[in-house]
Amino acid sequence: MAYNHYILTCGGTACESNKGAEIYERLIAEAEKQNVRSEVQIVKTGCFGFCERGPIVKVLPEESFYVDVKPEDAPEIIAEQIVKGREVKRLLYKGEAEKKSSIAVEDIEFYQKQVRVVLRNCGVINPENIDEYIAREGYSGLEKVLFEWTPEQVINEMKISGLRGRGGAGFPTWLKWDLARKAQGDIKYVICNADEGDPGAYMDRSTIEGDPHSVIEGMITAGKAIGAHSGFVYIRAEYPLAIERLKRALSQAQDYGLLGKNILGSGFDFDIEIRLGAGAFVCGEETALIKSVEGNRGMPVPKPPFPANKGLWQRPTVINNVETLANIPVITAKGGAWLAKIGTEKSKGTKVFALTGKVKNSGLVEVPMGTTLREIIFEIGGGIKDKKKFKGVQTGGPSGGILTEAVLDTPIDYESLTANGSMMGSGGMIVMDEDDCVVDVARFYMDFCVDESCGKCSPCRIGTTQLLNLLEKIAKGNGEEEDLDKLEIIGKAMSKASLCQLGMTAPNPTLSTIKNFRNEYLEHIHDKKCRSGKCKNLVRFVINSEKCIGCGACAKKCPANCITQVEGSDKKRPPYRIDAAACLKCGECFKTCKFGAISKE
Repeated sequence: MAYNHYILTCGGTACESNKGAEIYERLIAEAEKQNVRSEVQIVKTGCFGFCERGPIVKVLPEESFYVDVKPEDAPEIIAEQIVKGREVKRLLYKGEAEKKSSIAVEDIEFYQKQVRVVLRNCGVINPENIDEYIAREGYSGLEKVLFEWTPEQVINEMKISGLRGRGGAGFPTWLKWDLARKAQGDIKYVICNADEGDPGAYMDRSTIEGDPHSVIEGMITAGKAIGAHSGFVYIRAEYPLAIERLKRALSQAQDYGLLGKNILGSGFDFDIEIRLGAGAFVCGEETALIKSVEGNRGMPVPKPPFPANKGLWQRPTVINNVETLANIPVITAKGGAWLAKIGTEKSKGTKVFALTGKVKNSGLVEVPMGTTLREIIFEIGGGIKDKKKFKGVQTGGPSGGILTEAVLDTPIDYESLTANGSMMGSGGMIVMDEDDCVVDVARFYMDFCVDESCGKCSPCRIGTTQLLNLLEKIAKGNGEEEDLDKLEIIGKAMSKASLCQLGMTAPNPTLSTIKNFRNEYLEHIHDKKCRSGKCKNLVRFVINSEKCIGCGACAKKCPANCITQVEGSDKKRPPYRIDAAACLKCGECFKTCKFGAISKE
């Protein structure tokens, strides 16, 4: 059925949590109420990427891009756009620098430098409708794989594409597949790693929510290439929407003959099962993930043998993450040479990042490899919020380092990030401003690693605890300069002696901040000062008696009752003072004072 208009509503987790589902239902109800339901198709899509301005609603064919939409806006959108044929001006996206009432989607700065390969269908199709995926060349590449290409030809296309694993290690995809293809054994497996344990990362979740069939097609292709007939998607149980849509997509693929016995009459059998993970960060390491799929505790094992030779139940196994697999249908449909044109000489294609932190435009960003950090943060991301100064950017989550302004023009690829003391990781990118404390950030990540360490090897189990203790000592104002040497010695030992990448990379945030922000550590140690005010033991709140008007608002908010009026003052309304010994350093007084009378020292 043809419609005059299509309304695309964001159905990703972030928008759903902000009444996205209610917006969708209200739009349908209003279309029926205003007697235009036959003229408009209302579709719930995956994430548009521009999470900072969600929920997002897009109307076609006008390309109207509505941001910060609320359920109560639904009647006006239907009445104005669908019934009267005019846009709702107040909801249209307006760029920060532009004076125009609205901006065309292609001109929105957030999207201008993006190249959406992995996210090509997110925000475009209904992820719960297999027909919409097929209409956008979905499963067309699989047809070649099943009926035209040999496994060797499939792997050769992967080699031509230059695709490297997007889970963080950057291992050539074709080589991993080729090793598994050549491995001895009649039973082989394909595993999709959708565990995604990095704080602030949600690339894989959004890809599955917005385009689950791309991952399924990628897994079937991998199975055909290596000779596997069974696949598993290992996904966090904390991703209910992604799991629901994945289950629906698997059922649809089964119904269409794309999974199961004799796929499309090709003689090739392949099935996919879902395995739920409990959110263990260590299960991002492939051998720990395998143990978890087998029903055991997720703990890494020494390599070799590598999973490509002996993996799941000691059978040859290929493990690729969601982003890697979502690239496969594009490569098989358009050819490896098409993807190889994007990116740099050693890092081909695009990379998806979850851009978060102190940046104006947070969200999912997909850019060609070789794009600089400056382009992502200051052009796509719009720069730092509230006119604050840029301090650093954390790439690679708890495994990556914090990079400074000096390397903002570094092209993003595997080698460049590693050379600068960080790493690609799965794609987390957290921006920090002048109000962030590097000691506190390093302590936060180390606390995370202590919790997530499986405890199997002593370099990681003991090393992370020792690093955390030293960082907490410095944050409390009890540090010594020798502690910095200890942090570096322990960190370097962990990077060489730990069993898996969790322990090897856990010191990176600490080591990179000591290297790039040593003076800030020394301030904590010698001056007993935290310039950002994040280390509570080093913060002191003081009331300026000249600025204080004696309103008492701060005293009323103080949970410790440590703010009292100054006795003997000649002012009609005596100023207040803070008893530093009793102060909890919660900052409530600082937030409450409207006259700038309270400062942090």
